[in-house]
Formats: sequence, C-alpha cells, structure tokens
Amino acid sequence: MNTIKLFMKKNYKVILILLGVSALLWSFMPKEPKENPEKDQLLLELVTYLLDRTHYDPPKIDDKFSQKVYTEYLKALDPMKRYFTQADIKEFSEYEILLDDMIQLKDLSFFDLTYDRINKRMLEAKDIYTEILATPFDFDIDETFDADYDKLAYAKDREELKSRWEKQLKLTVLSTLTDNLKIQEGKDVIEEDGDLTDEEITTTQKKDKKKEDKPVEKKTFEQLEEEARESTLKSLNEFFDVINDLERKDWLSIYLNSIVERYDPHTFYFAPEDKEKFDASMSGSFEGIGAVLRKKPEGVEINELVPGGPAEKSKKIEVGDIILKVAQTEDEEPIDIVGMRLDNVVKLIKGKKGTKVFLTIKKIDGTISIISLMREKIEIEETYAKSSIIELDGKKYGLIHLPKFYIDFENKDNRNAFTDVQKEIKELKSQGIEGIVMDLRNNGGGSLSTVVDMMGLFAKEGPVVQVKSSKGKQQVLDDKGTQIVWEGPLVVLVNNFSASASEIFAAAIQDYKRGIIIGSKHTYGKGTVQNLVDLNELLKKQPYGDLGALKITLQKFYRINGGSTQREGVLSDIILPDRYSYIDMGERDMDNAMPWDKIERADYTAYKNDFTPIIEKSYKRIKTNEQFALIDENAQWINQRKDEKTFALQIDKYQERQKEIEEKAKKFKAISKYKNTLKFSSLPSEIKRISNDTILKDKRDRWHERLQGDIYVEEGINILKDLESFKAHPVK
Repeated sequence: MNTIKLFMKKNYKVILILLGVSALLWSFMPKEPKENPEKDQLLLELVTYLLDRTHYDPPKIDDKFSQKVYTEYLKALDPMKRYFTQADIKEFSEYEILLDDMIQLKDLSFFDLTYDRINKRMLEAKDIYTEILATPFDFDIDETFDADYDKLAYAKDREELKSRWEKQLKLTVLSTLTDNLKIQEGKDVIEEDGDLTDEEITTTQKKDKKKEDKPVEKKTFEQLEEEARESTLKSLNEFFDVINDLERKDWLSIYLNSIVERYDPHTFYFAPEDKEKFDASMSGSFEGIGAVLRKKPEGVEINELVPGGPAEKSKKIEVGDIILKVAQTEDEEPIDIVGMRLDNVVKLIKGKKGTKVFLTIKKIDGTISIISLMREKIEIEETYAKSSIIELDGKKYGLIHLPKFYIDFENKDNRNAFTDVQKEIKELKSQGIEGIVMDLRNNGGGSLSTVVDMMGLFAKEGPVVQVKSSKGKQQVLDDKGTQIVWEGPLVVLVNNFSASASEIFAAAIQDYKRGIIIGSKHTYGKGTVQNLVDLNELLKKQPYGDLGALKITLQKFYRINGGSTQREGVLSDIILPDRYSYIDMGERDMDNAMPWDKIERADYTAYKNDFTPIIEKSYKRIKTNEQFALIDENAQWINQRKDEKTFALQIDKYQERQKEIEEKAKKFKAISKYKNTLKFSSLPSEIKRISNDTILKDKRDRWHERLQGDIYVEEGINILKDLESFKAHPVK
C-alpha cells in the first residue's frame, strides 16, 4: 500500500479522473452547510464514481450487483435475524433489484427506510429481552434452538420474534448456569471457541467464568439461574448502550461498505474515526495521553494505561478512575462528557504532541480533581517487531516476530518494519546466532515498499514482486541497494492468516530458494494492492467537514515466478498440522474475491539450494511427534463440529451433550500444556529497557512463556539446526 501522494505521482490518468470528479460533484453541493442527507449523497456519489473509474476490476452495476448488495446489507444489519420480521423484508424486497439504479441516482431512500426501521426494531428488542429475562426459564421443556442463521427464515411477526429471542436467551442463560454449577461443584470449565455466536452476550460472561481459587459460596439452583439471567441482561444492556451511541453516519458506513465490498473484499470506506484508527494501526503510534477508555453510565472509565504514556507517567491517574469533563485550556469551561459517544470523547482527549488537555477526574475513592496532561506520541508496542534469543544444545538461534509490515505514511523517517527488523537482525548476529525464524503468523500485511526493502536484508539484489494494473501494465519491483544483513539459515513461519505483504515475502523467499516456508497448508491468499485515498484531498472546499477515506484495489501482485497468490496463497514447503487444517479459510472462501491467474516470469536467478533432504527430515519428525498427532486429531474434531448449529434447551440433554464434548475436549487440553525444551531470552538492549519498565518485563515474560509451549517455533529451530552448515550462495 502506498500513500496518496505516491499514488498521485504514479497514476496520471487517475489524477485527471480525481480532478474531474471534483468539478462534477461541486455543482451538486449546496452553498451553505446543511444536515447530513446532502453529505450522504455526496459520499455515495464520490465513492462510486472513484470506484468505477479507478478500481482494478469494477463489476457491472446491474440487477445482480443490486441483489448482492441487498443481501449483504441486510445480513450486516441483522445477522442473527432477531430484529426484522417478514413484513419488514417484504417491504425492503421492493428495492432488491433497484439499488443499482438508486446508486446511480444518488437515491438513499432505501437506506433511510432501513435506518429508521433498524433503530425502531432495536428499541423493541430491548423491551423484548428485558421482559424475557425478568422471569425464570423452564429448562424441563424439550425444545431446541437453531443457530443456523443463514438458513433461518425471518420471523413471521413480533410473537415469533419474541419466541426466537426467548430461545436464544435461554441457551445463553443455560450455558452460564451450567458453567456456574460446575464451578460450584469444584469442576473445571472447558472453554469452547464459539458455539454461541452472540458475542455481545458471551464476551462479558466468558471473563467471569473461571474464578480465582477462592471459596465458592454454595447457592441454590434458583439463585444461580437468577444470576445467569442478570449477567445476560447486563451484557445485553452494555451492548445496546453502544448501539444507541451510533449515529446516522455510522449506519451509512455500513450501507456504503455493503456496496463497496462487492468490488472485492479489501476495498473499503473508512469513516473519519475509522481512518484515524487505521493510520494508528499502520504506523503503530498515535498522539494522545496513553489510556484505553470504556464508556460507563457515570462517565468514561480509564480501562487501561499504556506503559510510558503521559497518563501512566503522571502517577495521578489509575485504572478505574472516571473522566467527567474535558477541557483544552485551563481557563475554558470544560465539556461535560457524561453520556457522550465514546468516539467523541476520544476526539476531545487526543491531540497534537506537545499540547495539553485538562481532565476532570473522579477517583476510585470518590474525590474529584482536575488533572492536566501533556499529550505525547504513544507507541503501540504490540505493533512492532520483537526478537528472542533461543538456545538449544549449546547453540543460539534467533526468532523475529513481525505482527505487520508497518510504516508511518505521513513521516517515513519514523519507525517502520524494515529498519526495525534490520536492527533486530544485527543485534541477534552480535549474540552469535546460527539461524533465524521469521515469524509472520497472523501478519495481515501492510506496506508494499517495506516488504520489498526487507527482502533485501536476506537475499541478493533482484526482483521481489510483480504488480499489474487494470490496464494490463506490468511492473517488476526490485530490491535496489539494500545491504544483505543475514545470509545464514532462514525459516519463515506462516499460517492461514498470513496475508498480503507476508505472502510477498514468503513467496520471494521460496522462489529464490533462500529459505524454507513452514506452517499451515497455505497462507491467506490476498494478491491485491490497495491505495488509501483521502477524500478530503479531493474536495478541499466543501462544507461538510471530514469525509473519511476510501481504500481502493488498484493492482494485483504476482510472484516473480509469474504465479499469483490470489485465492491460492503461498503453499508451505513443510506443512505443520494446526487446528484449521481441514477448514477452508482465506480468500478462497469468499464469493467476492478476485480470481487466480498468472503472468510471465520475472528475470531472476535462484540460489543453488536443494532443501529436499531437510524437508524430508522434518516430515519424519512430524510424523512421529505425539503433539502434532494430537493437534491433527483436534483439527479433525473441530472440522466435524463446525456445522453443529442445533442446541438442546432441555437441561439434561444440554448437559449430557456438554459432557460428551468436554470428555473429548479433555484429551486436547494437553495441547495447551505442552512445553518444549528451548530456552528463550531477550536481547541485551531489551534487557536494559526491561530493567526500567516492569510492564514491558511482564509482557516479555508472558511472550516467552507462550513460546515455551509453541511446537511450531520448536520445529522451526529443529529445521535451523538441520541447516546449520548451510550458507546461501547465488548462482553465478
């Protein structure tokens, strides 16, 4: 992904289109600022105009497109079919094949209809669940709940809707009640990975299921059932409080993205607040006070303090404190933020580095004081590369964990993945390591230029990736001038969620025969390149304020061998069993994903490495490894259970089924208890930082503890050990 500036420099035809859209839309805009309907129409016009003229492969906007948008939009509004009735759907269905025409005409009447209706139905839903949860459930009735929402018809009327809510809530309460009964009996609760998909109900409850080792008060069945209903009611009220904060613009974003995402899964409209979050995630930093906030009825609670941030360093603010008011200067009247939308509170508190904010805080002890904080640049530690020295049989190896290919698009001199990884490699080398595992698991990608540069740290100068525009123009991106920092043994660890830039890196390493790719059968399969277009840059003199940004797919990328990673991903040289081994995941499982294709091979020369003996040796270890066998058996069990959608609501049957599941699950608890024989330690520079930062020390200790149970890293080190006499030599 490149910046808008780079985008404009390289795409002259697109610039003309963007200039044209400014002139086209200016005549549409009113001279005075008005309420949002005009802004909504402007956004719809701007977004669709840009997509139709700049997207790599824009679909035909016809009745078929309209039907897809209609289906996906309703699914986004009501995924569990617990708000709309068949009467609502009958009314909506009149628009099913008209949305393509309405998009062209900037007609938002369908959105207006659904916006009003979903808000009305949610108010009714709150009354429904409050009424249901006020009365004990009868768990002796022999009935079931069907959670296959895709196949479930919409409720005929309000009574059927209420019945559906009742069953869903009954299942949730039954689950909580069953767990609490087991806790009271001193039994372990086996956590499941989501039989209940109603996340707003289960998230809070999951946190409370496993208590600390404290004496358990003996309660009656009726008391536990009442507590389970109260817990469910509390969770739902918190969820609906968040929903209640949503404004028209938030619902419009859902509608716009139902249109936009029909182009492909990675084209996306960012509302202004979402654009800020995206920028922070890509750069790994933001400017503010360093506090994670949570809305409460009495104000906004400090939920977490970022280590080293202004709030934490002040020693005046603690987790649990409540923010009541916010002011930008000492003299101005502070703004009362009680009841305010959380995003708006965050806007008031965040600000430029070096500016002050004044917070009226209610402390945990009830005292109230005004605290001033100087905003600073806050780094999100979890975004950045980190390393560990690993010892095995008296030899040292290095592990580099890279969460994403991050870069600050506004200031490329700030921290980025390339320079950080370069520094990590150099320090690992100074410790005498004999091989590196590059851990790209769950790395969803990031900057295209960064991954091209990073490839040069490991391999000779040459092509890294090919890109192709919608017009058929092809370009080979070379690593030019990056000094090789590591020539020794290299293993790249990936999984199903390694995507985009991660796949470019893994594919280039594989095509050059520079290292061995290990992990899931294949990576995610995202072979497309997006640019983020700031819509405010296109229409600077408009009366509506921030318009947000549009991420548009402009190119596809290809391996230097000519193949595409799109849909197919990168196939691992050594496949390690994991819990998703038998489930289709990634781009190949999406109906709006672009197709696989191939282009001509780039001009490159691979290394003279034949990894066949190393791969065969690894597979022999995997085949005889009991832990891998257990992981594979667990994966088969997960695959068998993934389509279970029907749940008994009669307590004996429900508990009997849970008992069967738990008996089977007990066997797989050994997976999480596994410990390898590797020794992990931080780099000297980090040990120095840790000595002054207890929070960072705790984070690294927890990371090393997780690595101690990581069989995938262990096999990566075993492969490096097999490669210890290896050194990469280019073909002359």
